Amino acid sequence: MENYFKEFLTGQSITLQQMTSSDLEAFVKIESEKKSLLLANDEIPFPKTFEDHSSFFQSISGKKEEFFFGIFEKSSNELIGSCAVYAINWQNSTCFVGISIGEQWQGKGLGTDAMKTLIHFIFNYISINKIKLQVFSFNEAAIRSYEKCGFTKEGTLRNEIFRFGKFYDLLLFGLLREEWQR
Repeated sequence: MENYFKEFLTGQSITLQQMTSSDLEAFVKIESEKKSLLLANDEIPFPKTFEDHSSFFQSISGKKEEFFFGIFEKSSNELIGSCAVYAINWQNSTCFVGISIGEQWQGKGLGTDAMKTLIHFIFNYISINKIKLQVFSFNEAAIRSYEKCGFTKEGTLRNEIFRFGKFYDLLLFGLLREEWQR
């Protein structure tokens, strides 16, 4: 039983925690980085203001049907990114996940550690059977990370995202509870 308490929202090098207003400045800095603008969502990558980020930060913290975490590097307790469980479909027992890691922390395995910790949280504490995510076909590092976490490519939305002057595919990945338990 003690092991369950140790593992709760804790990975090898990260912890997932609810962010507070004192994390807002670091959150805005990460979300304003070029890679975050270009990789995080399919909107036009137009830089947001501090007020835009603050408004999002305030709105997401109060939602009961979504879970939004800060990703903190364990040894320094520094905010290095964020991840979320959203679009929960209780009838069909599915949800989506998303993750954003600050540029200086990418390529160190921390995103994979955070995603594995988020998956552990979902399958142990939420009645979910399938976790879904979407990733741009040009985001090869993220695709490798998701595959390390056990996700399987389930589909392709062709020419779905316009970046860098051309159209790219949007890849759909899924992870079933039974696959994770193996």
